[in-house]
Amino acid sequence: MSRFVVRCGRMRTLFVMSSKSEHPRGRMVIARTNRGLERGEVLCEATERVIAQMKDPPSGSIQRDSTAADENEYRHLESRIAKDFELCKRFIQEMKLPMTLVDVERIFGGEQIIIYYTAEDRVDFRELVKRLSGEYQTRIEMRQIGARDEAKLLADFGDCGKPVCCNTHLHGMPPVSMRMAKLQKATLDPNKISGRCGRLKCCLRYENDTYEELAAAIPPAGSEIVTPHGRSRVLNVEILSQQLLIQTEDNRRLLIPASECLTVLKRGQEF
Repeated sequence: MSRFVVRCGRMRTLFVMSSKSEHPRGRMVIARTNRGLERGEVLCEATERVIAQMKDPPSGSIQRDSTAADENEYRHLESRIAKDFELCKRFIQEMKLPMTLVDVERIFGGEQIIIYYTAEDRVDFRELVKRLSGEYQTRIEMRQIGARDEAKLLADFGDCGKPVCCNTHLHGMPPVSMRMAKLQKATLDPNKISGRCGRLKCCLRYENDTYEELAAAIPPAGSEIVTPHGRSRVLNVEILSQQLLIQTEDNRRLLIPASECLTVLKRGQEF
């Protein structure tokens, strides 16, 4: 039995699914997951190498390739989302619940409807679930999400002009720190290094490992070093080009390759 990585749902969850048939990349399939019957997209074969790069992926099984009838049903369900959203929003306003509705998702098989929302504190939504269950005659799941997940559901394009990473290829939400921005010498203006979610851009992490590896190979600013020009102090570093701006004992400022650093007498503060 073959296994495939299949992407399903609003949150673009990656599943490792078994199948009795072969499915090419990009094929839309109908699959059974822990949420019910879902429509998903085949991404690749789930080899041992692929699975090793995934963190505890949920499992499922591919039932069949999506047919024309399945696609029509999917479009029909999607066309009802706007009305579902407005109804849920009206219920929330009538009940004066301290929560913000973000999105509504219908599971393909009709097993449940998932309500995505944000809230400052814990919300007692039992009455809301009761009213929605009575309206739709199906199971209602309330899912509280954070700022990054909200952007994943709603954002379209980033400052780079491309679709936001969290809504395309990025599955996990890796932690990003201001230190990464400083190391890459990105502007520290929050408006320029923040993504659509208001948090630091995820892309700051993409090249961070390379920057850290290169930074470890050269002395940081403030270091006292010995070069062919004598004892010098490092004023600045260019990590990618592996160059040092130094000041010699006779107050000359020179830009030299990092390879000309013969000895580090005193290491400056790291990034």
